[in-house]
Amino acid sequence: MKKVDIKINVNGDWYELVVNPSDRLIDVLRDQLDLSGTKEGCGEGECGACTVNIDGQAVLSCLMLAVQVDGGTILTIEGLQKGAELHPLQKAFVSEAAVQCGFCTPGMIMAAKALINEEPEPDEDRIRKNLSNNLCRCTGYDRPVKAVLKAVKDIKGDINA
Repeated sequence: MKKVDIKINVNGDWYELVVNPSDRLIDVLRDQLDLSGTKEGCGEGECGACTVNIDGQAVLSCLMLAVQVDGGTILTIEGLQKGAELHPLQKAFVSEAAVQCGFCTPGMIMAAKALINEEPEPDEDRIRKNLSNNLCRCTGYDRPVKAVLKAVKDIKGDINA
């Protein structure tokens, strides 16, 4: 199989990579760029653990081929924080005890980030619907929903978030 050159922006940095046409985005992120925050749960697009943002939209990286994002901008959980400073969503998930085993957490946070990009002040029902695409076996959804509501308030007060 002939390799393909792609250029992608991941967390603010441009990368020129050589990939197989069949390489999934999740594998390129984890194996070539060593960004292990994006988790693979089911590999079938059913659990949401692999959610990343591409051009501001939530995308399941296990279903996306790397060649499909050539020229695109990808944000992973690692790219949310600025230096040592966690993003308000990350802080809220910690402060609201919305992290148990943590496996689903990066995908939930990235799904919430895309929602807030689209709708800066979503209500609880909208947040619940958005997070319902991410399976969680530990916390349920009350604490993550509370965390997103808290983050929305915190982001509103911080124009740099």
